[in-house]
Amino acid sequence: MLKHWHGSHTKTRIMTHYVFVPKYRRRVLRGKIATRLKDLFYKACELNRWWIEEIKILTDHVHVLIQIQPNKSTSEVANILKGGSSRILRKEFSELEEFLWGDSF
Repeated sequence: MLKHWHGSHTKTRIMTHYVFVPKYRRRVLRGKIATRLKDLFYKACELNRWWIEEIKILTDHVHVLIQIQPNKSTSEVANILKGGSSRILRKEFSELEEFLWGDSF
């Protein structure tokens, strides 16, 4: 677990809380989809050197508490998590088309 990030003259710990909701708040985050979403979030955080402090996936929304670096904005982190996971989930789970039409998750 990361406590603080150290720079040459700084010591930071920035925690951000995100709540992601599927389109129309559909209850699609269950079973294999929820498991895959959790894996995708952990992989994205590992690649970007962020740390997931806590994650809770409910059927109609997701809560994530992430420690990020000071050089990333919260909107940039949200875009990376939402965009990447949405694209992959739609590709892997074609049954989502029945509930979520269009390009967004």
